[in-house]
Amino acid sequence: MCLSALIWNVTFSLKLTGKREISGVRLDSGCIIDRECYTLFNIIELLGTFRSMRIVSTILLSLLLTFAVYGQQNLQVGQPAPDFVAQTIDGQTINLKDLQGKVVMLTFWSTKCEICHSEIPKMNQIVDRYKGKDVVFLALTMENEAKVNPYLRKNPFNYTILTNGFGVVLKYANMSKDGGINMGFPSYFLINKQGAIHLRSEGWDKTQSLDNQISRLLTE
Repeated sequence: MCLSALIWNVTFSLKLTGKREISGVRLDSGCIIDRECYTLFNIIELLGTFRSMRIVSTILLSLLLTFAVYGQQNLQVGQPAPDFVAQTIDGQTINLKDLQGKVVMLTFWSTKCEICHSEIPKMNQIVDRYKGKDVVFLALTMENEAKVNPYLRKNPFNYTILTNGFGVVLKYANMSKDGGINMGFPSYFLINKQGAIHLRSEGWDKTQSLDNQISRLLTE
């Protein structure tokens, strides 16, 4: 899928000031449940509800620059985990660099992902097992707080929840030369104490393997 023509799992939410200037741009995953795609023409039509064409131009330019930066990408075990700074759902800042010296379990998920929903209780058990150990559990979603909070009230998830994480997804997803993006949910990146990727996996029933590898890393 070419990102110059297609954008996967992305919708836009803008806050505009009275002067019609952008005060914030947020990328969410509002269409992830059906894996729908928006073409650039769809996005232009969506943004046509806004009266300032300067806003449209700014957003499209930002998208093209973002995708150009990442280009081809396929993270491998043993490579340094891409650094990122993200906000937790309660407003705290997480910097991956600050977590070196600890094992980090980074999980990409969505409230609309059925596999994620079924795996969360198992992931919570792993969190409970490693309480007090040098392990940090991060769960990153592209969705915003308004979508995630109602879900968490019904489905407790004991990881540290990171929201609005589209930029981090771009750093970790596989990408082809033509801008094709590929990341299944849930996706797991187990990062060792030195900040390198020790394991990457995705899909059903991976929690036992993750548990075993976490235990192994803690003994190294």
